[in-house]
Amino acid sequence: MKKSFQIGSAFIGIIVGAGFASGQEILQFFSSFGYVGIAGSILATILFAFLGMNLTQLGSRLQTTSHKDVIYHICGRYLGAFVDVIITFFLFGVTVVMFSGAGAIFEEQFGLPAIAGSLFMAVITIATVTLNVQKVIGLISAVTPFLLVMVVVIAAYSLYHFDPSSIDMDAAVAKTSPAASNWIMGALLYVSYNIAAGVAMITVIGGTVKDQKVAGRGGIIGGLGLGLLIILINITMLTQMDKIADVAMPMITLSNEIHPVVGFIMAIVLIGMIYNTAVAMLYAFSARVVKPEKPSFKLFTILFGAIAFIASFLGFVNLVGTVYPITGYLGFLLIAAIIVSWVMYKRKGTKV
Repeated sequence: MKKSFQIGSAFIGIIVGAGFASGQEILQFFSSFGYVGIAGSILATILFAFLGMNLTQLGSRLQTTSHKDVIYHICGRYLGAFVDVIITFFLFGVTVVMFSGAGAIFEEQFGLPAIAGSLFMAVITIATVTLNVQKVIGLISAVTPFLLVMVVVIAAYSLYHFDPSSIDMDAAVAKTSPAASNWIMGALLYVSYNIAAGVAMITVIGGTVKDQKVAGRGGIIGGLGLGLLIILINITMLTQMDKIADVAMPMITLSNEIHPVVGFIMAIVLIGMIYNTAVAMLYAFSARVVKPEKPSFKLFTILFGAIAFIASFLGFVNLVGTVYPITGYLGFLLIAAIIVSWVMYKRKGTKV
């Protein structure tokens, strides 16, 4: 169970990046639909647990060191090549979003230039990616519990001070920019692009253990933990929609409502989660193009880390609202392939 919890925690750490932990993704994909967005967060929880289980088990079964093996296994030669290119591109795109998110925190919370935060994140991410994968997984899983504690504290405070009569939900929702046409599509797109972004490291993590049951349990734990965070953040923001509908970092704004010290702590935790996701994405991107044991791996990582830093100037909110939904639609192909693979595996009568 210890290994399963480590896998689950690393799974959460990979997915929870700048947009998620800041509340910006949850705002665009769930809270912007009002109270019905809670149903969307429950749907997302179920899908994350199911897909997480399948991906970690596939990684374990194939003992993969790159997402390429898993993608070609479940998608076939031709579709696999297409999905592989899309995922590889998106890994780089998410790295850009993480660097931009760090800049937004430095500017909004600390009053420092955004470029300073983006540069700081780029440097420590590039430095970390030169470590081996086991060390990377350990770093990714370490920060997750701190985020859960902070989210619970903020949620409890927001619910305690919630006065339904003081919020015009329709007016507050009207100020948001939904990333989808309705709450069901919002939930599906959210899961889709996160799986597309996370499949590389999730399968690599599954490949570090030989017991498929241990790996699968880790995927389920990670999916349920992720869902709990989504639900808590969603409910928290719904209780304070009038205050956070048009800010870049909603959760930090709510933290500062409690006390500036809480806001500072949340900012530090959020930087840690951004670091987690940035490291996972850049490592997976670099490992897909260049084998980690090759000398050119470090050079490649530095080069594309620098390019991601430059691209981060496009702006955090714009990147979240543009890059993620587009890849979400393409990620439906991957989810469909995972489900088909699961059905075929079950039909063979083997244990999952």
